[in-house]
Amino acid sequence: MTNHWIDLKNADAILAIGCNPAENHPISMKWIEAAMDNGGKLLAVDPRFTRTGSKADHYAQIRPGTDIAFLGGMINFALQNNMFHEEYVREYTNASFIVNEKYDFNEGIFCAFDDQEKTYDPKAWAYAVDGAGSPKRDMSLKDPRCVFQLLKKHYSRYTVDMVCSITGTKKEDYIAVAKAFCSTGRADKAGTILYAMGITQSTHGTQNVRATAMLQMLLGNIGIAGGGVNALRGESNVQGSTDYGLLFHILPGYLKSPEFDNVDLKAYLEKWTPKTKDAKSANWWGNTPKYTVSLLKAWYGDNATAENGFCYDYLPKRSGNYSFMKLMEKMGKGELQGLVCMGQNPAVGGPDSLKTREALGKLDWLVTVDLWETETSIFWKRPGVNPKDIKTEVFMLPAASSVEKEGSISNSGRWAQWRYKAAEPVGDAKSDLWIIDQFAKHMKKAYQKGGTFPEPITKLSWNYGTGEEPEVHLVAKEINGYFTKDMTIVDKDKTLEFKKGDQVPMFKYLQDDGSTVSGCWIYCGSYTKDGNQMARRDASDPTGLGMFPKWSWCWPVNRRIIYNRASVNPDGAPFNPKRAVIAWDALEKKWKGDVPDGPWPPMNDAKEGKYPFIMLPEGHGRLYALDLKDGPFPEHYEPIESPAKNLMSKVQSNPAVKVPANMSSDLNKYPFVGTTYRMTEHWQAGAMTRSLPWLVELVPTMFVEISQTLASAKGINNGDQVKITTERGSIEAKALVTTRLKPFNVQGKMVEQVGLPWHFGYAGLATGDSGNVLTPSVGCANTSIPEFKAFLCNIEKGGKRA
Repeated sequence: MTNHWIDLKNADAILAIGCNPAENHPISMKWIEAAMDNGGKLLAVDPRFTRTGSKADHYAQIRPGTDIAFLGGMINFALQNNMFHEEYVREYTNASFIVNEKYDFNEGIFCAFDDQEKTYDPKAWAYAVDGAGSPKRDMSLKDPRCVFQLLKKHYSRYTVDMVCSITGTKKEDYIAVAKAFCSTGRADKAGTILYAMGITQSTHGTQNVRATAMLQMLLGNIGIAGGGVNALRGESNVQGSTDYGLLFHILPGYLKSPEFDNVDLKAYLEKWTPKTKDAKSANWWGNTPKYTVSLLKAWYGDNATAENGFCYDYLPKRSGNYSFMKLMEKMGKGELQGLVCMGQNPAVGGPDSLKTREALGKLDWLVTVDLWETETSIFWKRPGVNPKDIKTEVFMLPAASSVEKEGSISNSGRWAQWRYKAAEPVGDAKSDLWIIDQFAKHMKKAYQKGGTFPEPITKLSWNYGTGEEPEVHLVAKEINGYFTKDMTIVDKDKTLEFKKGDQVPMFKYLQDDGSTVSGCWIYCGSYTKDGNQMARRDASDPTGLGMFPKWSWCWPVNRRIIYNRASVNPDGAPFNPKRAVIAWDALEKKWKGDVPDGPWPPMNDAKEGKYPFIMLPEGHGRLYALDLKDGPFPEHYEPIESPAKNLMSKVQSNPAVKVPANMSSDLNKYPFVGTTYRMTEHWQAGAMTRSLPWLVELVPTMFVEISQTLASAKGINNGDQVKITTERGSIEAKALVTTRLKPFNVQGKMVEQVGLPWHFGYAGLATGDSGNVLTPSVGCANTSIPEFKAFLCNIEKGGKRA
């Protein structure tokens, strides 16, 4: 998330696509309404007419899974109507970069595609370079092979008529949304894009997000107040969990997880440390060695030395995809012995969940950690199963709730806030920290007696106090980082002295020689010699923009708006002085306002100026990507199960996605589009909310939303029991006949949709069939997030569960 929720009040236009903030993120809606009170326009794009849609100035209906067509059309609209921020695009994006002669795109396929392996070779998409190896550029943006011209050519196909034929959006609604949002492509306006799972849960989810970022860069909306691409997180610490390496392909601080060919630390650093030859590029990922070595020192302490590669050899080396779906597939084949589920409920939360429940029975052991019994913890006594047939030994550990433990959480805006224990845990419940601590201590004790390759466990540095409960402040201090020896560091005109054990003030002081420890480099500065910055509660707001710089702490280095150096022109003057995020003070030779993206002077400073996009080697925002698995430009492909042919090309679905067997686009069997979504009254897989009587009373049963026209065609009345079926299985639910859902006019044919919440299961006070029995186990080419939001199904009145 580039900005933060309070900053939404500064927007002139808010595009909510693939999200429903009024119901699922209600505090964000407070700031959206503040923007609307100041004249801002809310634009809601969703398959359903949601409560967000009811508040919107313009609502546009969109067929699930067609977001790239919708956004690609907006990119074309901005380009064709000269509504983009020309100076921003020329100076701050890679629009001027020239692409090499190999690049090509034909009938839905980019160049260098291996049809057998279903993979691209992204090297074919590289920039053209000069004799010194630097990318060639054309600042006039007229070269036919510059990114800007390639972009215009690619999206010229995305006409309003074409887009509306694909998405089912009414033409007048589409034009209204495009005009309102693209009107922010000027210096004195700001537009923000909000998204959630409706964008990401797709076989082209990464490219969906890319399309929002590209639109925002064209309009000059990245780095500014009221701008940005902002993910609305579904839980309070989703941001923090990904920051700390929850996902299979990253380590804490978004470092790459080691792969099989990263045979030693040197090979790993050579592969993942980007290089640049342009002196104006800050290339902050060029510091990867400092972050990696500091992380290894946090994990292995004194055992990690330069001589042994800082214990890099102890890290597992990934070979291939270890995403949720692949793990469940492996489990189903009997190739996993055990599984630990902490606060996760795959028996309900994962796609094709009948298969997941069967796969759980092939484990030797399962540990679940949660507040209540979950469907996963009692999968062995689910309906239709004899517990005697289940060999898995299940251990359920009772967990403390969020108000029963102390520690930090990071919200959607990257604000890390410290919270304190409000009550003691109930019964035998323990904090997650206590449980992990006990795991580690008992494993170390067991492996000290021997075993295959015990050192990755026995050599761990594990020093979080001697009490029953680990000292959470020691964990936070280690995450921030400290010096392992006395240090003298020269920083420009200052000489800084640090003692062994001193907290590292910020990540620019981390070292690659083992003299610093840091468990997550982006959180360096969160717990310093001045104390716990995350616990600060000073409500002063000197900018008046709602940044509150002394309330909690924001990564990185307390910067509230990322890439804020793009909010000024190359001389350092704000594009919009009325909403200045930062500004260069020429007399004092420093930036004023938010913490800038680096202390360097403005870009036009010939000696020290830097480009604003400091996390990319070329220093420019990428309208054209170099390293995604499914192309440099987002291209519309149909969902794997679709009711329509792809009008944009002969390639039906994302060519870089491998399709599993239990998929079907047989419209005779499954004529309707199915999609899942959240609701206000229940949360995630329902383990918490379906065990609370007052929430169960509000929504006691599983239901399915259908349109009035579909209900009439099927003879279904409101409240009837219905059966919904896909190639994966079938469920029963109560019919909710509503005007919130309407059919789509797709390529001249009316296509109905079916909407399902996914919060129900067979545990808790309220039980019902899970919507994820129906969803396919197929995911994004880049992240492997499942395609929950678009699949084909049938619905019939009555029926019995299959």
